[in-house]
Amino acid sequence: MEKLCQKYTSLSTADIAKLQQLETTLAYYAELAECYMFIDCMVDKQSHAIVVAEAFPKKHNHLYEQSVIGKIVFESFEPAVFSAFRKGEKASVSRAITQEGITVEQHVIPIFNDDGQVIAVLIKENRMEVKEQNNEVVQQMPFALIEHIVKPDFQPVPVVSDLLVESIILTNHENKVIYTNPAGYRFISELSGRDSFDNIAIDEVFPFLQEVYDEDDDVFFLEITVDGKSFIVKKIPIRNQSNKVTLLIIHDLTELKLKENELMMKTFAIREIHHRVKNNLQTVTSLLRLQMRNVASTSQKAAFQEALNRIYSISSVYELILENADNAEEKVDVIALAKKISNKMMNTASTTDIQLTIQHDNLQLFCHSKKAVSLALIICELLQNALKYAFTGRQEGLITLHFCQENSMISLHISDNGVGMHEAKPSLGMEIVMRLVEYDLAGTFTIIPSDRGTHTQIQFPVCEEVFILND
Repeated sequence: MEKLCQKYTSLSTADIAKLQQLETTLAYYAELAECYMFIDCMVDKQSHAIVVAEAFPKKHNHLYEQSVIGKIVFESFEPAVFSAFRKGEKASVSRAITQEGITVEQHVIPIFNDDGQVIAVLIKENRMEVKEQNNEVVQQMPFALIEHIVKPDFQPVPVVSDLLVESIILTNHENKVIYTNPAGYRFISELSGRDSFDNIAIDEVFPFLQEVYDEDDDVFFLEITVDGKSFIVKKIPIRNQSNKVTLLIIHDLTELKLKENELMMKTFAIREIHHRVKNNLQTVTSLLRLQMRNVASTSQKAAFQEALNRIYSISSVYELILENADNAEEKVDVIALAKKISNKMMNTASTTDIQLTIQHDNLQLFCHSKKAVSLALIICELLQNALKYAFTGRQEGLITLHFCQENSMISLHISDNGVGMHEAKPSLGMEIVMRLVEYDLAGTFTIIPSDRGTHTQIQFPVCEEVFILND
């Protein structure tokens, strides 16, 4: 015992000594009561317990073929043990599952130290009496729920219902509880504060279930919220009306609802941040426009307009996100983004006869907000370069944006029929493009030789943040 307690628990030396003293008398209690006795302790910083001592009556057929000292105990199988730990009160359950899958009756009392703290529990176990049922009753009951319909010389084994997280509760024609799985036991115990509820009318303990029992449908679903807890209750009548037995399957939605609320609050917070970013960008744009009015030089005005275009490109990402209220994943339609930026820049361009087309081969390309900002700035810079340098001395021309997929790569081609550029000249715009393509998109930027005009290509991989939606 001492080694187990030191290894798995946070008990003090005095606490362990108290348990060792109790262990010396455990065999006498087992023999006197003709039952099986155990001492369990909670594992330090864990939600399960461990058996640290045991004693068996000498003349009984053993429930356990081997010693269970050092075995882990889980709440789903032995709820009374954990009830005694939590409440500091004795607890009983008419059916618990042993380490070897045997169903027993269990009585548990807490063991306190000198400071009044629960340091362990003392457990008394008896083999359950098995009553033989007639075949007619067996046929009328759902097989998966009935673990005791076996001959007296057979040991019942736990069934699938014992392993389910849903609460399984069986009630008779008076709506009294005749069966629960471990999850059902915890459900009733936690909501009612009762440790024993065999043969009680469950609709009297929980009036909110009255609606479920009053409903005549063969199968009836109801979502209920009680004391901050949410449940889906499914009622299934499984015998005739003269001797009705009702099966309740209760699924606890509380944790799911909490996570949904947390996710909703995070989504609201993110959308609020997007609103503020968009509004701040609009404020910066307004300030630049005011400053731009006081500038007489054409070159300075052009520099201001380039800065405004960059800010508008970033702002467009947040506008597209905010347009879709259900866009929790912050997906941005890249084609729509390219159209939005292109239209704005063409409207502010000094040359009115330049035509711009966007081709995408019905590609549904989306990306997350960070990648979208990078793509927006890349498109902005390359369009600005085309509008600024490609059509020198001309009033008309054509710019084409073409998105296409090549295996696991996305290609964006931006071409024009202007004067042409064979190599990139150092500039702020080109430096922005190079850095964004390489570091943000993990892609490549290429100037493709062309007989007429300039043809640039950006290639970047499809990934978790850049993806294609298929119809």
